[in-house]
Amino acid sequence: MALAWTYLVIAGLLEIVWAIGLKYAQGFTQLWPSVITILSMIASIFLLAKAVETLPLGTAYAIWVGIGACGTALLGILLLQETVSPMRIFFLTLLIISIVGLKMSSSS
Repeated sequence: MALAWTYLVIAGLLEIVWAIGLKYAQGFTQLWPSVITILSMIASIFLLAKAVETLPLGTAYAIWVGIGACGTALLGILLLQETVSPMRIFFLTLLIISIVGLKMSSSS
């Protein structure tokens, strides 16, 4: 069971890599950012698939998307100078609370 959660967290972190990679790949016109983006996409989906062999699909998918969305938004702020507002921080905090809540309420 712990291995499935590990797969899921790594899959979520790789989702952040490929989402940010899309910006640097510039429409897949930049070779190495494109390679990193595509490989992280494949690895992320593979690890998500391994995780859902054990974990409930709805929970795993929501956590995967949540990790990716939250991490991408935070890195967008830190790396890409995207706007920061109190409302954005508030809703990112709610997203993190939701991810933790899903994990804590999971029967697996």
